[in-house]
Amino acid sequence: MNQRVVLITGASSGIGRALAIAAAKRGYMVGLMARSEAGLQETIASCVSQGSGNIQSDQFISTVGDVSIEADCARFIQNAVSAWGRIDVLINNAGISMRGIFADTEVSVLQRLMDTNFWGTVYCTKSAMPWLLESKGSVVGISSIAGFKGLPARTGYSASKFAMQGFLESLRCENLETGLHVLIACPGYTESNIRKTALDAKGSQQNESPLKENKLMSAEAVAEATWDAIDRKRYYLILTLQGKMAVLINKLFPKLADRLTYNVIKKEPNSPFK
Repeated sequence: MNQRVVLITGASSGIGRALAIAAAKRGYMVGLMARSEAGLQETIASCVSQGSGNIQSDQFISTVGDVSIEADCARFIQNAVSAWGRIDVLINNAGISMRGIFADTEVSVLQRLMDTNFWGTVYCTKSAMPWLLESKGSVVGISSIAGFKGLPARTGYSASKFAMQGFLESLRCENLETGLHVLIACPGYTESNIRKTALDAKGSQQNESPLKENKLMSAEAVAEATWDAIDRKRYYLILTLQGKMAVLINKLFPKLADRLTYNVIKKEPNSPFK
């Protein structure tokens, strides 16, 4: 009952799975949530197989659920509390993206992104707050450079990440005297499934990535950097040189940032900009 507990959403693949593996290696009890039961079991199997005998399947509980549904988030939190009686770290990792010019995009697409990326973070954090305050724990939001710089053809994604970051910054400021730690982690372009599962203008999955995934930062590197930032109680984590430059240039030279960002997106394969 005295072991540390971490809860991770979007844990069936990519960064979520890598965060779970890194947590298990650090000795955490790990609660996982995602919509895919098979994906969650694959994550647990990956954790055990990479643990060199030091990680056991009873270190994990999994909850099949959708973070856009408040009741699912509450059930996820309650499952962990019932099993372990505490929460030390909550990592809000679940997220979806989109790609499409706003003029051509259905409003429902933006609503789906807000429901998952923003409201999912709010729902899970709200349910976990009593336990996080008791442990003086950490709330983590896996955000994006798109939460600092609005990206063309990603209006819904940027809006949801801006909203997430505003919520987490406010939460941090409210809790300056409670001991709660709040981290906003922005990985930059990372090898993951998020672009393949991104929605198009009509709300269908793209099923392909416009980027060369094997050339991007690995999910494992993101996970290690994120856990280091949690351990060090950092406020922000901005990864990759491209990501750091994007944030800096947008702050100092916003017009130049717009032009550079537009040019990058325009050069993507099958870009919505002709």
